[in-house]
Amino acid sequence: MTPEDQQKLEEYSQGIAAILYRNAEAKNAERLKTLEGIELAVREQMLENVSPKIGVFLSRQVVAQKQEKRGI
Repeated sequence: MTPEDQQKLEEYSQGIAAILYRNAEAKNAERLKTLEGIELAVREQMLENVSPKIGVFLSRQVVAQKQEKRGI
């Protein structure tokens, strides 16, 4: 990974973390008072909000690559 990409990833990760924290806190602020609660909240937020979007993005990349090979 290039240093520029590493920097962007760090910036985006911080922004995503802030958004997920706000939403986790709104759902259940009490849960964020323990390490276990934080871990569960992060995992829940990742599964609900981040992983599906990454999956869709990667699926589109595969489709685009296949279309390129076919000359579409």
